[in-house]
Amino acid sequence: MKKFILSILCTLPLSVFAQKHHEIGLSLGMANYFGDIQTNPVPWSVNNASTYRPTIGLTYKYFVNPNIGFRFGATYARITGADSLSDVRANQLRNLSFSNNIFEIHGGIEINFLPIDMERFKFTPYIFAGIGGFYSSPFALDDKGEKVKLRTLGTEGQGMPQYPDRKFYPVINASFPIGGGFKCMVGNTMMIATEVGLRYTSTDYLDDVSRSYVNLDSLELYRGKKAVEMAYRGNRQLDWDGNYPNYGFQRGNMTSNDWFWTVSVSVGIYFDAFGNIKEYIQTRCPRVFSRR
Repeated sequence: MKKFILSILCTLPLSVFAQKHHEIGLSLGMANYFGDIQTNPVPWSVNNASTYRPTIGLTYKYFVNPNIGFRFGATYARITGADSLSDVRANQLRNLSFSNNIFEIHGGIEINFLPIDMERFKFTPYIFAGIGGFYSSPFALDDKGEKVKLRTLGTEGQGMPQYPDRKFYPVINASFPIGGGFKCMVGNTMMIATEVGLRYTSTDYLDDVSRSYVNLDSLELYRGKKAVEMAYRGNRQLDWDGNYPNYGFQRGNMTSNDWFWTVSVSVGIYFDAFGNIKEYIQTRCPRVFSRR
């Protein structure tokens, strides 16, 4: 891996003399996540089909040559999950659910396997990696169907004096996008691409679940009955009687952070140094000469 990265960096000075181009695109697709409520990285079952939500993005790419480029973009992704869809019995009994509207900005490097441009290849697979930041604030619907923001409730004892190591998790976190796709040129100006993007995040609280349960009486005293209601929503239909678990009982898995991912199709414009639109028009619309 080090040799691969070094070889790419060594080619950058030479790319100054290569053909540069730009790509600006709009993408639409679907998003999902992997964490303490959704334990299947790629949910394929009929029940879990309901956890896929829309995503939309805007991306700008600057290629220093037809193979190597830098990408910057903004993404909105809606993610959701529910214990009622889980195959794990303990999670079904816990009966938690959440949704989260994620707004991300990111930057990174993109590598085309083939030197795509107007004169050579019209298609190529590609890979990318980078770093980003995103806003995240999970919420859920209570028993009355009303939207409840989960972070401020401190469902795992955040901010309580009995648990000094449990702080309110931030709403701004880091993401580390990796992925790849396939793109092709249509004519001389349009670029169509399909892409899969994975985001490893710096937080384990995309779903408001990470650690263990806290003392029931303390949680109600400091955070109120709503916090108790949203921290454990035992499903009475499974004969659990809705009993709140004992202090220290595992609520989530704090050893690994959450992921979210997107699958999208984008339509963009290819600019050869911002000059090929005029060239494209001229090749399709020949001039008409008249003689006097």
